[in-house]
Amino acid sequence: MKVARFHAPGDIRLEEVPEPVARPGEVKIRVRNCSTCGTDVKIYRFGHHHIRPPRVMGHEIAGEIVELGEGVTGWNPGDRVQVIAAIPCGECEECRRGHRTVCPNQESMGYHYDGGFAQYMVVPAKVLAVDGLNRIPDGVGFAEASLAEPLACVLNGQELARVGEGDDVVVVGSGPIGCLHVRLARSRGAARVFLADLNAERLTMAADLVRPDAAICSGETDLVDEVLKLTGGRGADVVITAAASGAAQQQALQMAARQGRISFFGGLPKDDPIIACDSNLVHYRELTIVGANGSSPAHNARALRLIADGAVPVADLITHRLGLDEVMDAIDVVARGAAIKVTIEP
Repeated sequence: MKVARFHAPGDIRLEEVPEPVARPGEVKIRVRNCSTCGTDVKIYRFGHHHIRPPRVMGHEIAGEIVELGEGVTGWNPGDRVQVIAAIPCGECEECRRGHRTVCPNQESMGYHYDGGFAQYMVVPAKVLAVDGLNRIPDGVGFAEASLAEPLACVLNGQELARVGEGDDVVVVGSGPIGCLHVRLARSRGAARVFLADLNAERLTMAADLVRPDAAICSGETDLVDEVLKLTGGRGADVVITAAASGAAQQQALQMAARQGRISFFGGLPKDDPIIACDSNLVHYRELTIVGANGSSPAHNARALRLIADGAVPVADLITHRLGLDEVMDAIDVVARGAAIKVTIEP
């Protein structure tokens, strides 16, 4: 079968390898869609400390079961499934407390285990053990189902930031994650959602799809001033920084309303993770700053339901569909910000 394997930074190869076999407790699937994200670009450029090459990449996975390993029950060949990316251990103190997104023993598809840039792949027993294999609801295509993983991360972030009825929400970053944040915020009852980005072209492309109440090009105007104008000087109830930008995190403090919530959704580069925080703004305005780290298996299941119910449409966010032999083109398109969502169809 064909796979796309990471060998070293700057070195991803299309290769022919034997098809995997499902061992006890495992499930083998025919990958139908594996969507790409900015993390794939970072792995291509810099590698990752959890990846021991060669490793098949890809972690936004949907397909159909073709083989069951010994001892697997409740599933059948032909079942359409979505696979979680982040795999909690299910046994540590954090997992027992229900904090599965911050499991210290977390493993990941495409990092510790071969991922979905392949015609076939094996779902590890650890995924099944934590209910990380989800049935794709009727009416949801494989490509849409592959977006359940990033939507699950967005859902985790908005639950932590308590996005809800009547909120004014600012989303900084108009990539696929920003687009999902806009749509999820609306489904959670936000009154207004504003979308901001430095890149005017990318912002226009995203805004044409998700229709925020205002699109703010922070490369052309002062983002904080614009948000304050749009909110009558009050500021936003929730600010979500869906971009790897320390400047955006600092601005979030300045444009949050009293008792506002700020989500540091996008992580910063590991060599530049420190920002200036005006502690008095946090203190006197009673601001809440929360992080957001991936998603749990339960978030994935709920994300699939949001897609199936039409609460968060995703099909139109898929702007590029490419074959496995075009995986480098996919990574290039994502890196240039020339797409919203790119999916690979092996």
